Amino acid sequence: MKCFCNPFIFFTDMIFSDNASTVTWFTLSGFDEMMEHRATFFSLSLLCYCVIILVNVALILTIVLDENLHEPMYIFLCNLCISGLFGTTGFYPKFLLDLLSDPQVVSYAGCLIQTFVIYSSACGDFVILAVMAYDRYVAICRPLEYHSVMTRQRVAWLVSYPWFSTFCLITVLTILTSKLRLCGSHIEKLYCANWSIVKLSCTSTTVNNISGYIGILFYTGHITFIVCSYVYLIRSCLKSIEDRGKFMQTCMPHLLSLINVAGALLFEVFYSRYGSTDVSQNFQNFMAVQFLVIPPILNPLIYGLKLRRIRNRIFCTTSKRKKSLK
Repeated sequence: MKCFCNPFIFFTDMIFSDNASTVTWFTLSGFDEMMEHRATFFSLSLLCYCVIILVNVALILTIVLDENLHEPMYIFLCNLCISGLFGTTGFYPKFLLDLLSDPQVVSYAGCLIQTFVIYSSACGDFVILAVMAYDRYVAICRPLEYHSVMTRQRVAWLVSYPWFSTFCLITVLTILTSKLRLCGSHIEKLYCANWSIVKLSCTSTTVNNISGYIGILFYTGHITFIVCSYVYLIRSCLKSIEDRGKFMQTCMPHLLSLINVAGALLFEVFYSRYGSTDVSQNFQNFMAVQFLVIPPILNPLIYGLKLRRIRNRIFCTTSKRKKSLK
């Protein structure tokens, strides 16, 4: 009799039991045209990863260490940066290692884990942005009720909701993918993606497709909520110069981040499913990784430069360090 006292063992057994697939390793063919210039790509990727870590950690520490920034808006922003770090950690270390390796392979379990991490982060960003839109709606449209609505308990729930909902959905998709019988082990990308694994299946993928479309509808609902919130916000802010200034100061960074994240991820989703294979491999690689490069860098920069209180705090810390060095 199996013992399910250990939750990790139970989760692993649930995923890999009764799996008819004999595939234990995948090969990643997206590196074929990159290997001639692997040193250049490695240097640029390492630099990009370091910049992502630097700007996101700097913003997180600024918010955590300054008690004046312990407000819902900044806590949700901190959550967005953590999500960005989580997703890029699932991609860059393995990607950098693959640039130094030959051939580029990944284990079956490692492929599922990478898929889970990358898409949990990317999808979670939408939910976090929806939470941030709700926060701005309450702050601008119901300012007198803000502190009674955004209580500590509600803020804690809004912080955990993106992670809980996304982890549940991606876990279901990962388990369904692990149950497929695969007839190939060749993934034409730089990293593992759920849809790339599903395409290798010898059996029906109807359940996987339905689950995928349910996930798309779930996150489309959050995007719709964000759009409706901002339509109402813009209409409300046009009535008051003070509200207009508040909107430009705190909501414009959020809108830019939404366009940034939504545009990058939608490109990846539609291109991975419907994109042409006639274009060059380098262009396909760019389309595959742009949502792992652009949003994690731009989001903290947009907020760090646009939000006055964060900008002032960073400049104040920088000036103090310069004086201490002198």
